[in-house]
Amino acid sequence: MGARGRLAFLLLLLLGAPGMFVRPTALPNLPRVVTLSEYAAPGTRVAEVTVSCSTAQGSPNVTLLCIEPRAPNAPTAPSVTPCTPEPGHPFNPIAISAVGTPASTFRAEVTLRARAKLDAHRVNQYTLVLRAACPGEEEVTGWLFVWVTAGQVLRCDAPFASAGGDVVRVPADVAPHAPLHAVLLQPLGGLTTFRLDIEVTDQHGHNCSGAVTVEVLPSRRPRVTILEPQRDVTVPEGSGPLEVVTQVRASGDNVHYAILSPVVPALFTIDEMTGEIRSTSRLEVAHVRLLVRAYNALQPADQATATINVTVQGRDRQAPSCVPALYVTQVRETVSPGSTLVTLRCASPAGAEGSLSYTLEGPPGSRSRFRMEGSQLQVNTTLDYDSQAMAALGFQLTATIVVTAGGQPPRSTRVPVLVTVTPVNEFSPECPRGLTFTMLETAPFGSVVGYVNGTDRDYPPDSLEYSLEGGSSPTQPFSIDTHSGEIRVVGPLGSPQRTSYRLPVWLTDTRNDLDPATRRRRLCTVTVRLQAVPEPQCTPEVQELRITAGRGGRQPVTQLACRSDPDTAALSYTIAGGNEDGRFRLDGNTLSYIPNGLAEPRTFVLLVEVRGGPGASRSTVVAVVVHVTPRSTTVPPSTTTRRTTPRKEPLVVMRTVAVWHPPAWFVAVLTVAGVLLLASLGCLAQSIACSSRAPSKPLLGESSSRDMAERSRGREERGRPQAGRLALLHTGAI
Repeated sequence: MGARGRLAFLLLLLLGAPGMFVRPTALPNLPRVVTLSEYAAPGTRVAEVTVSCSTAQGSPNVTLLCIEPRAPNAPTAPSVTPCTPEPGHPFNPIAISAVGTPASTFRAEVTLRARAKLDAHRVNQYTLVLRAACPGEEEVTGWLFVWVTAGQVLRCDAPFASAGGDVVRVPADVAPHAPLHAVLLQPLGGLTTFRLDIEVTDQHGHNCSGAVTVEVLPSRRPRVTILEPQRDVTVPEGSGPLEVVTQVRASGDNVHYAILSPVVPALFTIDEMTGEIRSTSRLEVAHVRLLVRAYNALQPADQATATINVTVQGRDRQAPSCVPALYVTQVRETVSPGSTLVTLRCASPAGAEGSLSYTLEGPPGSRSRFRMEGSQLQVNTTLDYDSQAMAALGFQLTATIVVTAGGQPPRSTRVPVLVTVTPVNEFSPECPRGLTFTMLETAPFGSVVGYVNGTDRDYPPDSLEYSLEGGSSPTQPFSIDTHSGEIRVVGPLGSPQRTSYRLPVWLTDTRNDLDPATRRRRLCTVTVRLQAVPEPQCTPEVQELRITAGRGGRQPVTQLACRSDPDTAALSYTIAGGNEDGRFRLDGNTLSYIPNGLAEPRTFVLLVEVRGGPGASRSTVVAVVVHVTPRSTTVPPSTTTRRTTPRKEPLVVMRTVAVWHPPAWFVAVLTVAGVLLLASLGCLAQSIACSSRAPSKPLLGESSSRDMAERSRGREERGRPQAGRLALLHTGAI
């Protein structure tokens, strides 16, 4: 060995001597989080850990120093038992193998035991503490977090028919690309390769076989990324439970959050969905380091971690004390700006530097309506109850008075304020414009006249009640709905002298004041104009006709000549009376007779009602007198001539007209006057009879001539038809 060889040997001895320039063993890929399905089979590789040694003198020694399970509902208090591997844990001893290049790097495998059974509902996380030491080097420790997930097992919706698979029968003319069989996987996540063996055989036994391998490529969805992987947070001492300390934010799909370290967090908890970290109790002075995991709930392997350093800083616990500590009141909406609502009486803690300061916090919509003048809370603007902005706040204003004392750090006290604004009935209802309606004078009962839509500027808007002054009566045949203001007809509208009505309608507001008895009202006038409905006119009103009954179908008798105003209005014709046997029909204004073997002459008196257009109840009645004579028949010869005189029947045609009914006092006066007049005439006649002589008898010729003239005049009058409007009297066939 030369001089150079000896020097090199000595250098190696120095480097290999214990305690001389020894480098520690390295675990470069720890700490780390891995996921494992609860359905993982025994022997499944959980993780591979790289162990780096400074030299290649031998394999490192890697052991499980601690295995700490964590249940889903783990207690918040930390465990005080020493962390040692439990006998029933599911992990095998660490297996070491060489990587190859470089020679000083080794692979440590963590696998499941032969009878390992995982249950994510009992234990969903294992914290493994690995201790590694290379020959002649210092030992190191590292943390491996194993996250156990539930339900990640390959299942099929429908089992195969046998171990050899299913048999699928298809017709010979099956279309290309037609699906033959489907197996659905539950779930699909985690599957990387599918292999399909396909065999095709024809009727001659020829076949072609092959295999298709389907590889599942990685998802192109964005991976979970924590926006701020490390953060330092400072919170004051004395912060209460469930106060938000900070929030971890991550981007990606289906992001959930969990605290990995400490395994059993005693002071903080995290919202799984939002990442908000909250305190679990009142905080004392402390420094806590949290390792937070953000992961895709559907792909747990997609994850990221963040480190949160929380410092609970001490402070002077003495804060100002104020009376009242909570202020609740209600004020009327008419309170003027500048009015003082409350004056706080606050005491500064002992030793405080400087005076107390008063500020307001709270929602802008409420806070802007108040102001602080020293310790006085005052109204800043009008509190209009009738505005939409006040209604959006629910008529309640909230704010917080912050009272701060000087010193380091400053100490503050908060006084919550709740002010309820109450309504004041400030405005009277207002009448709408255009309260004039037009109705037909023949409008039936229940017809809608119109609506009165009053307004009121008080809140709630337009909360009005409607009433008709004097109510409904024969002189005011209308009613109004209390809530909607709808006016309807409840009686006959009228007489020829009445052309309109003036209805006094009261509008009264409701629920516009804290006191229900405080109400305002206004009187509005509604005008209802009546539109005249003309009566149809017929010429003549009474007709007398003679016809001879024919044979066969209908036999036209006459056409009624009637018109209405306007002339374009359609008229309807109805036989109202006299057609008991159904011998006549009306087609429009044409009256027809239906022969039915009439044996003797007969007279019919028909009453035809003529009515105006739709919605009008005005009508007139036309009287039609029809003398029907049967067609003559052949009489066999006879030596005796017999004449038959038709039986004469009295015929009366009645028509009802309006009559005047005088009042009772008028009838009484007229009766007394008539009695007195008759008594006077009787006395006068008696006095004349007594004073005169007996009258002479008239000549026979003169009396006879006078009687004959009167009888002749009577026959002429009976021969003329009566055309009066009241009645027609006929005593025989004409």
